[in-house]
Amino acid sequence: MEMASATGPLVRMLDPELSHIIGIQAAARRLLPRDTRPDPPALHTKVFGLDFPNPIGLAAGFDKNAEAVAGLMGLGFGFVEVGSITPKPQPGNPTPRVFRIPELKATINRYGFNNLGADAVQDHLLAFEAAAEKDPALKRGPLGVNLGKNKNSKDAALDYCIGLTKLATHADYLVVNVSSPNTPGLRALQGRKELEALVNQVKGTRDRMVWGQSGPPPLLIKVAPDLNELDKRDIAAVALACGVDGLIISNTTIQRPGEVANYPAAQEAGGLSGPPLFAMSTGVLSDMYRLTGGRLPLVGCGGVASGEDAYKKIRAGASLVQLYTVFAYEGPALIPRIKRELAECLKRDGFTSVADAVGADHPDIRRHNSSGKSSAAQAGSKKGWLW
Repeated sequence: MEMASATGPLVRMLDPELSHIIGIQAAARRLLPRDTRPDPPALHTKVFGLDFPNPIGLAAGFDKNAEAVAGLMGLGFGFVEVGSITPKPQPGNPTPRVFRIPELKATINRYGFNNLGADAVQDHLLAFEAAAEKDPALKRGPLGVNLGKNKNSKDAALDYCIGLTKLATHADYLVVNVSSPNTPGLRALQGRKELEALVNQVKGTRDRMVWGQSGPPPLLIKVAPDLNELDKRDIAAVALACGVDGLIISNTTIQRPGEVANYPAAQEAGGLSGPPLFAMSTGVLSDMYRLTGGRLPLVGCGGVASGEDAYKKIRAGASLVQLYTVFAYEGPALIPRIKRELAECLKRDGFTSVADAVGADHPDIRRHNSSGKSSAAQAGSKKGWLW
């Protein structure tokens, strides 16, 4: 792991997007190290009815085309999410479109859902499934598929339904991405009326498909961190009323908080990711746990750089945690370190599992939910690796 991460300063001398491509190709060819060590039992968790060997996942945006799933899972992630994937191939926004702020381990990107399209990704997922059938160890944890809309599409819901129809059978869970700042009009889908209509149509499409005994894959919504209180209330209400299975909080931000504004890259349009996003995204995560009453599984994403960061997300209400940008800076060695640190945080505070710590910063909600379950039971008897 350390040797792979040590190549970072060399790769970082290249254009950020080229560095990203090199990282994907290295993972696709399984040139990255494979961590076969078992995860600490305290990190094992079950969410959406799925078993996760650990709660640390790779966020969408890294492997946009599902080219490197086996190699990335081999690094020790508890789950991997691919995409965002649109029905038709699209090139994304003009280059350059990725900008480093290495002093903060932050990045600004305006990729714009560049991907090969649902048909090509389906082929890649079929190839991964065939490889995993021969070697089950390749599929270390659940695989998420993140869906987007084509830039020029006039019917967003139809785009998500097309992507779902083609890719849902290859996914352990699905994500409807309505929060990228780099596709015009996309974030407008987070409005209450728009989101409700979208969720009902996409969920209806999923539920009309033929599924086996295990049923359809869970459906999650990925939201932005740039939300006011009314936005958050509306999203929580729609998620609960429409039977969404979970929320991912959050995508990148269009804001330039704190010292980010002091760097030239801050003038570039696009979404900011990395540690400067941590406080904002974790605040929204905490709010959404409160607004959903802890009844909906949440995935915390944004600015995670350590096991302590992951632990703070979990305490704020996250059942799972995703990262991307700091992984691009620090490389494969980051993953075992974060898992080790997270296990130490749990032990330090007396938690025997991740699930026990979820929402620990909201004792009143946890008490209420625990009381409800009890009643029901009684009634029932600066150097970057890639960037």
